Amino acid sequence: MRFAILTAVVAISGLSQGMLLPLLAMLLDEQGVPSSVNGVHAAALYIGVLAISPFLERPLVKYGYRPIILLGGSIVICSLTLFPLFSSFFIWLALRFLIGVGDHMLHFATQTWITDFSLPAKRGRRLSLYGLAFGLGFTAGPLLASLASINEAWPFYLAALLSFSGWVAVFWLPKEKPKPFERSSSAAGRWVGAWKHAWPALLLPLAYGFLEASLHSVFPLYALRKQMSAEQIAFILPFFSLGGIVFQLPLGALSDRFGRRAVIRFALLAGASCFLAVLTVGASTVGLAACLFAAGMFTGSLFSLGIAYMTDLLPKALLPTGNLLCGMLYSLGSMVGPPLAGSAVDAATNAFFLTVTAVLLIPAVCLAGRQEQEKAA
Repeated sequence: MRFAILTAVVAISGLSQGMLLPLLAMLLDEQGVPSSVNGVHAAALYIGVLAISPFLERPLVKYGYRPIILLGGSIVICSLTLFPLFSSFFIWLALRFLIGVGDHMLHFATQTWITDFSLPAKRGRRLSLYGLAFGLGFTAGPLLASLASINEAWPFYLAALLSFSGWVAVFWLPKEKPKPFERSSSAAGRWVGAWKHAWPALLLPLAYGFLEASLHSVFPLYALRKQMSAEQIAFILPFFSLGGIVFQLPLGALSDRFGRRAVIRFALLAGASCFLAVLTVGASTVGLAACLFAAGMFTGSLFSLGIAYMTDLLPKALLPTGNLLCGMLYSLGSMVGPPLAGSAVDAATNAFFLTVTAVLLIPAVCLAGRQEQEKAA
């Protein structure tokens, strides 16, 4: 029941995020906000994640998982409820920042809890289900946002109501805490220690954040340069997420059976090959959809596989730190990806997928280097 409640909470969080991104973008556009400013507004969520991250470790260890989830959920519910009451650009900016803070508190606590109680033989599957739950919720979010055509407030209030139902369910969870820090440990020492032990795994959330944000933000620009219509772009883009959803659990199960590092390296190389194949299909709608679906099959699980691999590498006392770094690096990748990928498109249209391929090959090379170091040792 504990795992079921945690995955349900994460699915609802994904739903609220998936609803919020397109809905606020449309509402701000209707207010005459330029697209560039609209994009900066969206970054407030990731800034909230980075801003709260340094302050979460000690409260989690001191008070346990449940209070952090409840506090994060409360912030999200209150923020969602306040959105329809104001139409101010800056108030929405502050509320979006608070959504980032609350969601990260919730994800940090649930993620660390799942990595803590999951046995190594089932860790990949459980974290894949965790990622799948968020992905399904995020994919359903735009459907909730479409209710704004009836009443602008409905999506916000329905998301708040669903979040409240998950928040209530958290009270059924046991009161548990992660393993306490060593008395002599400092925050800087824990961060350095986590990076030293698990840096190859921590590169995966960074790469996935870059990949996901770049595809959703910059692929439409690439397609427009290829003389494709808005209808074609709307048809093609969901295939990446669909591939990730369909193959999230199988890849997690394979990593449990054949080893995390081997499966991750294969997924990175196969995903890079799929993105390179895009360059051979031109402006073919079917070809692009097939390539993105195949790329999603292999790279859509990088975040959950990275968390599972990080958990394999770290001692339990450093799990909160490792999970915190995963969230921060994912946010950093999500913020850095669109401007870098956009610059690549400005330089040369095909450079977009070359850039994405390079981002996937870097952790693959690092994993190979880590393996050679271990053999030499």
